[in-house]
Amino acid sequence: MKKLLVYLKDYIKESILGPLFKLLEASFELLVPIVIKSIVDIGIGQADKGYIVKMCLLLVLLGVVGMVCSVTAQYFAAKASVGFVTKLRRALFKHIGQLSYTEIDTLGTSSMITRMTSDMNQVQTGMNLTLRLLLRSPFIVFGAMIMAFTVDANAALTFVVAIPALSVVVFTIMLLSIPLYKKVQHRLDRVLNSTRENLTGVRVIRAFRLEEKEITEFDRRNEELTATQKFVGRISALMNPLTYVIINLAIIWLIHIGAIRVSAGLLTQGAVLALYNYMSQILVELIKFANLIISITKAVASGNRISAVLDVKSSLEEKETTPQNSQAEYAVEFRHVGLQYKNAAGEALTNINFSVRPGEVVGIIGGTGSGKSSLVNMIPRFYDATSGEVIVDGTNVKDYPLITLRDKIGIVPQKAVLFKGSIRENMRWGNKDATDEEIMDAINMAQGGEIVVQKKEGLDFIIEQGGKNLSGGQRQRFTIARALVKKPEILILDDSASALDFATDAALRKALREMPGNPTLFIVSQRTSSIQFADKIVVLDDGEIVGIGKHDELLETCEVYREIYDSQFKKEGK
Repeated sequence: MKKLLVYLKDYIKESILGPLFKLLEASFELLVPIVIKSIVDIGIGQADKGYIVKMCLLLVLLGVVGMVCSVTAQYFAAKASVGFVTKLRRALFKHIGQLSYTEIDTLGTSSMITRMTSDMNQVQTGMNLTLRLLLRSPFIVFGAMIMAFTVDANAALTFVVAIPALSVVVFTIMLLSIPLYKKVQHRLDRVLNSTRENLTGVRVIRAFRLEEKEITEFDRRNEELTATQKFVGRISALMNPLTYVIINLAIIWLIHIGAIRVSAGLLTQGAVLALYNYMSQILVELIKFANLIISITKAVASGNRISAVLDVKSSLEEKETTPQNSQAEYAVEFRHVGLQYKNAAGEALTNINFSVRPGEVVGIIGGTGSGKSSLVNMIPRFYDATSGEVIVDGTNVKDYPLITLRDKIGIVPQKAVLFKGSIRENMRWGNKDATDEEIMDAINMAQGGEIVVQKKEGLDFIIEQGGKNLSGGQRQRFTIARALVKKPEILILDDSASALDFATDAALRKALREMPGNPTLFIVSQRTSSIQFADKIVVLDDGEIVGIGKHDELLETCEVYREIYDSQFKKEGK
């Protein structure tokens, strides 16, 4: 949590002025029992109405000035806490964006969403309350004790016993609660993960009629979260009754001592009333302080979770300078490349070794789980090779600044992802300065021109979040067009035409072969028809290359490729 305070450096002034104004308000509040003592002993005791009116006006003045100080303190505290969390949230979002796929897979999407939202809100609330009350409450407690000694030292000894007893209760409960609140947030992660999976996979769940199973699983996780919250809530709930018991015992003893000393003429009635008010102030402040401790405990637990993400170092070591190379013979080379995912038992890819000349079309095919996507994901460094080298334009991809490397590459992932906004805005992700003509050229090449023509808004047609108002094939065509707008040197299509019919797929491949700039093209596909005209086909099986060559060669020499082809084209009995 301490590491996060660096994001508070731009709000040092507010972080100082907020507590100062609260202390100023507290100082005025500590004067109130003395004024009341004077009203009772002098104004009422001597029947001096003028003095009573004057002291009442003083009480009003103290209240108004205190309120102004309180509002000012709240302003500075809110400005500091909101600004602090804004900078922290921005830093966390940027940090997550710089992590490799390995770290993102390890952390988990639902956990990162929880830390970006719920944990951030807890930190903001805790910071706000800390700036307002962390100094004020102890100041009132010890200030009230000191003021009580100015009224009557003997009676004030009650405060000396009560305050340490209260402190033991408060800090014991705090120390017990901190680890439990961490467990609460962890279980909240699991509930969020279950919710996210059900919302994204609702069609699959309904198709298999597993609604009851998922409801049961959600209820189980929710009950675990509820049980943990109840348990930590019971511990936190002990705070108020225990403090009330100690304070009320102290008040009873104070009134008892006060009555004896008043009877003996050693203490005035106004002084007893002042001591009672100071004890009541301590009670109120300790209740506030108890709630503050609970909020701080939650904030610290949440802050530690955020800090844990910020402490995660990306496995991608990035170079700062762009390599200066002469024209390389090969656009992409894999030199004995191996890839093993974190915590995996074995390698996903083993001894991948081939090269691709500029402008070549490379087809990559293999069974499910053979490592096709893993292979192409190493070209833009979404994952780093655990052995061997991936070379782009004669330079190891690890020697490029990421922005330079990825500027060369256009990639269309397996899952077509579009963002809420117009078609034009989505297309400009590849090139923010692209003209409407360039955008339409790319869309036409991706076989999506008719989609735009059918929409009366044209390029201004608003795509809903995730492209929910488009069909699967339309989403795929737009994601391909987005990559084409970029005009990359290397274009990777990772099984991105699976929702297209054969005629559209064939038209797309023809357009890609004729596209200007002659980029190096990688096509990952399950269909042999999509890659049979490639300059080079790489056949994968269980993470290893079992064949490289053209379509006709592989039919004769590669059993795996022939089996895939036969399963798609050869009719039974022939």
